[in-house]
Amino acid sequence: MSEPDFTLGIEEEYLLVDLDSMALAEAPEGLMEACAAELENQVSPEFLQCQIEIGTKVCADIAAAREDLKRLRSTVARHAKTYNLAPIAASCHPLADWKNQHHTDKDRYNALSRDLGGVVRRMLICGMHVHVGLNDDTLRADLMRQLSYFLPHLLALSTSSPFWQGQDTGLASYRLTVFDNLPRTGLPPQFETWQEYRRSVDSLIDVGVIEDTTKIWWDLRPSDRFPTLETRIMDVQPLMEDALTLAAINQCLLRMLWRLRKGNLRWRIYDRFLIGENRWRAQRYGVSAGLIDFGRGEIVSFEDLMNELMEMIGEDAGVLCCLPEIENAKHIVARGTSSTRQRAVAEAAHAAGASHEEQMRAVVGHLIEEFHDGL
Repeated sequence: MSEPDFTLGIEEEYLLVDLDSMALAEAPEGLMEACAAELENQVSPEFLQCQIEIGTKVCADIAAAREDLKRLRSTVARHAKTYNLAPIAASCHPLADWKNQHHTDKDRYNALSRDLGGVVRRMLICGMHVHVGLNDDTLRADLMRQLSYFLPHLLALSTSSPFWQGQDTGLASYRLTVFDNLPRTGLPPQFETWQEYRRSVDSLIDVGVIEDTTKIWWDLRPSDRFPTLETRIMDVQPLMEDALTLAAINQCLLRMLWRLRKGNLRWRIYDRFLIGENRWRAQRYGVSAGLIDFGRGEIVSFEDLMNELMEMIGEDAGVLCCLPEIENAKHIVARGTSSTRQRAVAEAAHAAGASHEEQMRAVVGHLIEEFHDGL
């Protein structure tokens, strides 16, 4: 069994904000043209006019991913500043109202608005997608079933959307509550073979419900365009280094599962009902309340879960040259995710006598600062 390349690709969606008001702003045509002139097909508009999407090249390792992601983030930030705008990489804007946003006038997005109605209008959310290269469809199907177990862990580490329309939702990732209203979302079905997966999706394509599998938005899916598995459950990261940590964990988990398969072993397959419970815990609490270890039959703290995970993928992190990025996961757990930091900023502003709107604006300012960290 030849070893896959385990190449990396990272896609991120950003929101554009006005530097004076901290409110959402629509991307000027000149901004998109300037970014496209420099980044070509690595940048594109998103569904809403206040969003912009970037995607790295196919990266051989995490070092190459860092270099490309830094270039992409820096370019978007530099051109945005000429219009008194700034990008933020958080999955929800703390203060904005989705009813005031407009979708981008492109055929794909016009079709989405027509087909999905009022549900898609609420999609004022941003995500992060990680592609890991696998060279065989049978392997993609097999590892998708096994990697599903770890999706709640990745979500918990990524949570960056505690606020929605100016209110603290009590959730670490409110984004998923919005996204899950779309069809064909959530945890992927437990297909046993690639053929079973294709029969299922082709049944929708054949009747014209969807034109291809890009309209399937599971938390984890085989990419339609690339020979990859695409992890989509994660909130987008304000800090670039945290984004790279999540990408590295994805990469190492898949290599660990491939390594088990090579030795005629596999990760135990758990029912979607049980994984879904951990998904909810991650969505609600982030890294603060632990997840259920179904083998042990108890809730385990996230600190302990990360220690166990580090042991499982340590060999793979060494081979893939991403040990520092993997180690950063411990720092994420210790300091809290972006949701924890955003709440701390709001609380500090409140203690200083700021109004509620001023608190939310302070959170946006904090997100702008974190976006520029390390650029």
